[in-house]
Amino acid sequence: MGNVGIVTGGGRGMGFSCAERVVGTVDTLLLVDIDEASAKEAASQLSSERTVVEPFVADVGDAAALGRLADRAAELGTLRSVAHAAGISPTMADWRKIVSVDLVGTALLAEALRPLATAGTAMVYFASMAPLIGRMDPEPELGAVLDDPLDGELLDKLREIVGESIEQPGIAYSWAKHGVQRFARAEAVRLGAAGARANSVSPGLIDTPQGRQEAASNPRIADMQRATPLGRLGQADELATVVAFLLSNDASFVNGIDVLVDGGVMAAITAQREKSAT
Repeated sequence: MGNVGIVTGGGRGMGFSCAERVVGTVDTLLLVDIDEASAKEAASQLSSERTVVEPFVADVGDAAALGRLADRAAELGTLRSVAHAAGISPTMADWRKIVSVDLVGTALLAEALRPLATAGTAMVYFASMAPLIGRMDPEPELGAVLDDPLDGELLDKLREIVGESIEQPGIAYSWAKHGVQRFARAEAVRLGAAGARANSVSPGLIDTPQGRQEAASNPRIADMQRATPLGRLGQADELATVVAFLLSNDASFVNGIDVLVDGGVMAAITAQREKSAT
């Protein structure tokens, strides 16, 4: 029995980079991915003398699969770190699937793993800078809906309150990721009594296959890249470094916040908005 880490979406992109950072900090890492081949290949690359990396095939929207994940983690030891990087972006699905994976899937994972949380457990959920760009600031009625992601009527309630704009994948993605930011704050409160922590991280423009797919279909992304003060895309490892810090004991008093990792693009956008308003 030892310490256990979990990284979802660990077969590629930012998830794989997070897994690289978690290796060496736990005895066993459960590397979760929906694609079996990717999970096995990543696990074979990352296993080391210090950490056994075990592939685990699961869809984060499947509560039964997440229950099995929790059972396996409990068999292996004490849950210490969770990086939930699995998710889908606007070009990958319709609005219902986006909300179901990105927001509901986060809540399902947290519900499955919550009983395993103990002193020193840390969880990081992936959100996005999209809600900040979209200036998502829900009225209380919508906020209450977003704060109950396991409500079986969530999608219908979102459609009723937000209106037909929610059917645009980009809008659905922004609301879903705003929901993740809110969820992390609420989960931090729930886990605090156990001495466990929860935070979210909001990546900006990160150079991954998924990010390049989004850029190819959305010309605004090129504009945002040009507006980024650092003048470049972020790298997956730069994001993973922040996640690793949040999961570490060095961040033992960092709890219930969202960390924006965007190279300063939101600072530039905000400055431009303020200038235009004057």
